[in-house]
Amino acid sequence: MNRIIWMGIGVAIGVIAFRKLTEAQSALGPEGLNRAVGRLADGLFDFADAVRDGMGEREAELRSALGIDTALGGGVDAAIARGRGDAARR
Repeated sequence: MNRIIWMGIGVAIGVIAFRKLTEAQSALGPEGLNRAVGRLADGLFDFADAVRDGMGEREAELRSALGIDTALGGGVDAAIARGRGDAARR
């Protein structure tokens, strides 16, 4: 009876080890590398989008607090429309 129990435990450990090795091998291959790079790129794009959104919100808060007219659209285009194009282009 003891031998059957130990044999079952050994088979279970073997199956688990085989599955872990197969997962590690697929992660190290070209497909795994492509997945990892894709996830990294997606994360960077999401971070950049979050930063841009935060910058836009903060700019709106600052414009509101300073009472700057945003009817012209703001930014470089507004500076050019107001006749300060030379300073904005530098």
